[in-house]
Amino acid sequence: MKIRHLELPSPFAVAPMAGMTDTAFRRLVKRHGGCGLVVTEMVSSEGLVRGIDRTLEYAEYTEEERPISIQIFGGDPEKMAAAAAIVEQLGADIVDVNMGCPVPKIAKHNAGCSLMREPGHAASVVGAMTKAVKIPVTVKMRAGWNEHERNAGTLARMLEDNGAAALAVHGRTAAQSYSGHSDWDFISDVASSVSIPVFGSGDVIEPEQALERLRTTAVSGVLVGRGVLRNPWILAQAQDLAAGRSAREITQAERGRFLLDYIDLLLEEGVDEAEGFRHVASTEDESNPARKERTARGRERWVINKLRALGSWYTKGLENGSHLRTSINQCDSIAALRDLISEFFFESEMPKLKLGPTYGDAIRP
Repeated sequence: MKIRHLELPSPFAVAPMAGMTDTAFRRLVKRHGGCGLVVTEMVSSEGLVRGIDRTLEYAEYTEEERPISIQIFGGDPEKMAAAAAIVEQLGADIVDVNMGCPVPKIAKHNAGCSLMREPGHAASVVGAMTKAVKIPVTVKMRAGWNEHERNAGTLARMLEDNGAAALAVHGRTAAQSYSGHSDWDFISDVASSVSIPVFGSGDVIEPEQALERLRTTAVSGVLVGRGVLRNPWILAQAQDLAAGRSAREITQAERGRFLLDYIDLLLEEGVDEAEGFRHVASTEDESNPARKERTARGRERWVINKLRALGSWYTKGLENGSHLRTSINQCDSIAALRDLISEFFFESEMPKLKLGPTYGDAIRP
């Protein structure tokens, strides 16, 4: 699969998810293989242009994550073009536009999925960005605003005409949020209506589903969101199946090691890193310690909260997963988290688990 000149090593990609797909998580997924592209958490164009520290952190990435797309949101063509230029200066491979977020606090500022309600304006945003940068500009959107405004097909053609290099379509409307089902027939129709690559997204929680969507629809790639939070190996397993191999089985120990590695990467973030290890945007106040290193105070609480957020998905499909989830939420220190993970994943003699067809199932081979 290619996005303009950029050749992706796999058609399976990690969707951007606010609060979840941080640089540590993205690196770990990449290490397990099968991942053609990672996309950052959405970044405010306003924050990028103004150099707001917290916003700049969301745009950080490492070389290990390439190819990487930095997703930005906003509704002002000039600011979005300026933010895209910052993304290009950061060295990212792609700049992506969020036209899919249904959250009111984003949509009310004429950003996210609300842009789909004004196709002409949305196209002007993309047009301004493509004139400002040389890297590919892509767009992630939904089927439409609601059942009466499912205009992704029309908008897709307008975006292509304005220079978009690829699209990603989630088969739900903003009104649906994450209820109901993703309409892959609709996604396929959108993909068939344009000549640029289209990723399909929604309801892919098993590697077999990722491969089936790729083979039975007109999409060029599959963007996996919540499925990769539950199973960070899903892209590697889908790639196994695409190559004619059996999907690799994941042991309890491997699942435990992922969590411990995630803790380590979070704790090490910004600490004694070699110059150039992390691609960061410049800020007017380079002396600001918040840009150089998270302070020790609050770091442990931040890591614990990150594990709690991931645990709400990661534990689904595991035997006794609900107990593990509750226990993670009750941990009040890193040491307690490590002990809990070791006890659950390493000290038991349980055989390998295959994740079942629904979140609540675990199947023993």
